[in-house]
Amino acid sequence: MTATESPVAARERRGPGAPKKEPKLPVGERWKRRGPLLPALLLVIVLTQLPFAATVYYSFQDRNLLRPDEAGFAGFANYGAVLGDAQFRGAVFNTVFLTATVVLLSMILGIALAVLLDQKFLGRSIVRTLLITPFLAMPAAAALIWKHAMLNPVYGVLNWALSPFGVDRVDWVSEHPMFSLVLMLVWQWTPFMMLIVLAGLQSQNPELLEAARIDGAGPGAIFVRITFPQLRRFIELAVLLGSIFIVQTFDPIYLITQGGPGQATTNLPYFIYQRTFRAFEVGEAAAAGVVVVAGTIVIAMFALRVFASMFREEAR
Repeated sequence: MTATESPVAARERRGPGAPKKEPKLPVGERWKRRGPLLPALLLVIVLTQLPFAATVYYSFQDRNLLRPDEAGFAGFANYGAVLGDAQFRGAVFNTVFLTATVVLLSMILGIALAVLLDQKFLGRSIVRTLLITPFLAMPAAAALIWKHAMLNPVYGVLNWALSPFGVDRVDWVSEHPMFSLVLMLVWQWTPFMMLIVLAGLQSQNPELLEAARIDGAGPGAIFVRITFPQLRRFIELAVLLGSIFIVQTFDPIYLITQGGPGQATTNLPYFIYQRTFRAFEVGEAAAAGVVVVAGTIVIAMFALRVFASMFREEAR
């Protein structure tokens, strides 16, 4: 390419089958384009990487807020204490169980509601707005509503609704704490799953569905053989995003069960809170945080692979 030849002319000269090679921009032009992004990058570093670096530092320190004069280097003792703690292992199990159960149930209900809202009926917009409302409620407000209005053993709505079936004055929070949390979180996250699946349903090719109906396929066969395979990418996205958010659940546990009774509903965020603000063991809490971040990175790598496969499939 000559000094005066444009990139378009160079591509035409190489032919349509030749690989496109764009001219390399000068260093000054590249930094000029990146410049507007630098403030956001610096803000992300300050808000995420610096606190994480401080967490890693404290994870190697023997530091208790009640004994500030006895601080010192602890090596990997905090990691050994955390990994050998039965409460930590219980928190890992509770986190996995709570996340998997809530994601599965909310996804099933979300698919059912999305299929319902994909149909045309009178008042569909009003029903859609009402079904979205739980996801718009603040987590703390939703937790307090469920604790005092829904799960109360004396005047709770859940006991009232189940009273015709012989259920009377059940203290759901004390007797069935994990069930109470799952019920509340499913109520809150079902609209999120519903919206993503509904977007997938409304992106279907109506001509393909009409052709299937003309060929004699019923609604069930159309959903199983045509609709559900097309929804796979949307379901994977909903499960992935829902898992990332639900694994961080803290407000409902703090406001409804306080991690109890015992440690029955303590998940990883609440375990770190207990180690920091109940036991004042900053070093062990920091070590637990680092372990959780490491596990999250592994999950994030898996998530990126899922997204990459989705994009490659979409490109084909």
